[in-house]
Amino acid sequence: MTDDRLAAWLTALVDAAAPGGAPARAGLSPEEALVRRSTPSGAELALAGDVVVKLHHPRTDAAALAARLRAVTVPGLAPLWVQPVQREPLLAPDGRLASVWPRVEVLVEGADNHPWAEAGDLLAALHGAEPDGTLTKALPAQGGPARVERALRRVRELDHAALPDLVDLGGRLLADVTTERPRPTVVHGDWHLGQLAHTPEGLRLLDVDDLGVGDPAWDLSRPAGFWAAGVLDDAAWTTFLEAYREAGGPAVPAQGDPWTHLDLPARCAVFVATVRALTVQPAHSGDSADALLEACSRM
Repeated sequence: MTDDRLAAWLTALVDAAAPGGAPARAGLSPEEALVRRSTPSGAELALAGDVVVKLHHPRTDAAALAARLRAVTVPGLAPLWVQPVQREPLLAPDGRLASVWPRVEVLVEGADNHPWAEAGDLLAALHGAEPDGTLTKALPAQGGPARVERALRRVRELDHAALPDLVDLGGRLLADVTTERPRPTVVHGDWHLGQLAHTPEGLRLLDVDDLGVGDPAWDLSRPAGFWAAGVLDDAAWTTFLEAYREAGGPAVPAQGDPWTHLDLPARCAVFVATVRALTVQPAHSGDSADALLEACSRM
């Protein structure tokens, strides 16, 4: 199959999905008509006008993706998520699964004035949502432990002085993760600021690829770990955590020390982020890679 065939399929899809039936490419030059971007996770985005087609990673499970797309459209979760244009995954000509979304303004990590309080409220609402039991049973386990395992496999191929320490750390974390007791909470599974979007209705969640059932502490693990590593400032972390607690988020106690619940997920998040900074995104890691490596050495 040629790339031209995939491009033609994507173009027809975004035209059909355009709001009001108008071609998504109307008014655009041929160069602007269909912009394709790879993501660090191995997916690909095709953007045209107001429509985005996500070509998911080749390892994506069709039944799991279908369950996740349906989940975010039910009344208990729909107000929290950017809604898919189509509720079922599609099969692209190259064999990858595709989903179709409206184009939204995604938050950029590292920018100033992030809505940490609103983000904490939104995440608490997700963790407090109670969709029907059938839906919960259809969702797979959240993807945090699997990301630790993938990061450990990736780091073993790394040519870096820190390789032995990172392999040792990853192995210890993975062993601890496998002894965790599951919690039946609906969680995002890969939560960070880049998974949020500004919409006319307010802040909404993005990216269903890791949506599942599990311990909600994993959704707080990245900001918690980055704060502990010195990558996230005190004010941002405190604002986020306080908002989450005040909104009734169940990942941590309403008062007192949250680290009994956050420590292991936060360590895992720092390990995964470190491996990604060194392998998947080395050109964009900057000073944070050094800070994350230092945090790993302390672990």
